[in-house]
Amino acid sequence: MMTSCMVGPNFSTPEARIQGKWKKYDGISDRPPVDIDRSWWKQFHDSRLDSLIDTAYRNNPSLQAAGTRILGARAELNQSVGNLFPQKQDLILQGRGNVASDPNSIWTPSGLNENYLSTQALVSVSWEIDFWGKYRRQIQSDRAGYLATIAAYDSILVTLVADVASTYVNIRTLQARLAVNRANIAQQKKSVEVAVARRTAGRVGDLDVEQAKAQLATTEAEGPSIQTALQRAIDSLAVLLGETPVETERRVGSSGSIPTPPSNLAAGVPADLLRRRPDVRQAGLEAASRSARIGVEFAKILPSFSLNGTFGYTGGSENVSFSNFFNWQQAAANSAGSLVVPIFNYGRLVNQVRVADASFQEGLLNYQHAVLNAQREVQDALADYVNSSRRVAQLQAAVKAASSAVEIANLQYELGTADYARVLTAQSQRLAAEDALAQAKGQYANSLIAAYRAMGGGWELRNEAGVISPATRAQMASRTNWGNLLEINQHLPPDAASAPTPGAATQPAR
Repeated sequence: MMTSCMVGPNFSTPEARIQGKWKKYDGISDRPPVDIDRSWWKQFHDSRLDSLIDTAYRNNPSLQAAGTRILGARAELNQSVGNLFPQKQDLILQGRGNVASDPNSIWTPSGLNENYLSTQALVSVSWEIDFWGKYRRQIQSDRAGYLATIAAYDSILVTLVADVASTYVNIRTLQARLAVNRANIAQQKKSVEVAVARRTAGRVGDLDVEQAKAQLATTEAEGPSIQTALQRAIDSLAVLLGETPVETERRVGSSGSIPTPPSNLAAGVPADLLRRRPDVRQAGLEAASRSARIGVEFAKILPSFSLNGTFGYTGGSENVSFSNFFNWQQAAANSAGSLVVPIFNYGRLVNQVRVADASFQEGLLNYQHAVLNAQREVQDALADYVNSSRRVAQLQAAVKAASSAVEIANLQYELGTADYARVLTAQSQRLAAEDALAQAKGQYANSLIAAYRAMGGGWELRNEAGVISPATRAQMASRTNWGNLLEINQHLPPDAASAPTPGAATQPAR
């Protein structure tokens, strides 16, 4: 009975609404997403992006902070395990002696030596028996909480990897837009020169020249706003990498192509999310932790049983000296049991159970919401991925047509068969199409990143170098004796095996 009796509900994973398959799209397959298991970003074949993600994993302060929370949760779990053993253990060393100032005093009875030393060495132990499972439920709660901190770390890592990749894509997109802007400025400067030459020749008036200059100035004015956005993106990436913007700017370089996604994506099935997404795993584990807390609080209402004991040695000597302090002469021991029944608590304990139950119910609802939200995010990302690919193809055709229109308009203008307004229109259309194409390519790459973020890809990186850096480990070891806990990565689950999966609702213990 001492090992099997535990009050409170036994947790089983709550039911969740899961659709059978994703909406059908061309280029999206339901085969298992094996590319998620490790380094999905390497599908871009961009060595610079690979290096940036590795740097962020090792240096990002927020990720390191999440790693220290895992250490704290592990220490709390170890503390709870210790409660299964005697909760109070005291070593008592006591000595009492007296040295008479005058052995011949009338106050000293005849034949009695007033010089004496009395010593005791006792161990006092108090052990509350875990009859109702209060401490075992606490261990369950802390273990689920510990695993939840690992899931939280994984969730931060998934977000970090996706944020680095997305920010890098944004930088390359802005650099491409800046290149488009500069190329159009160069082309429009030539158009101004043509208009000036035609005016000098008396073939056109001032209107064509001023229109050409106005369009050139408008195009030049777009450059500074793009440069500002580019600098902000570099600064944001620097924070993710845990370094200064100057260092990041050197890493990224002044130019580069926008990463190109693969034409097909393996999305698996919706049920995979329950095993892969760290936030879903975290929500389920937090619900499990709250479930165990109900048993902890309920056990406080019931009587508690404790065993108390003292054992050790006592001794005495008429010769008062330090060497005689450890002269034990006889063993001493006593034991007792106690029963504590909480009676007058004025509803405090009952209401603590109610608070724990409400918290658990909240955890169940949070888990169900996490599952629904995960499906929404994946479905949105898949739709964006497919439609972004179509948009890139359409804009490539638009750029090709707009470039041909500019060539035709310039030729007709030089021949005098078209006015300058037609040239202006053609140039504006080409600039808009080229700029839109650069943005669409960036959005296409970001849609793949969003899909892998939604499917929970990237957290496996933690299996490679641990959850805290060597520098953080050294700092903590210099302050506190952590034992082997700083080698925390050896104790982490290598995969998402602890993730909750669809099942029956929570049933009470019998």
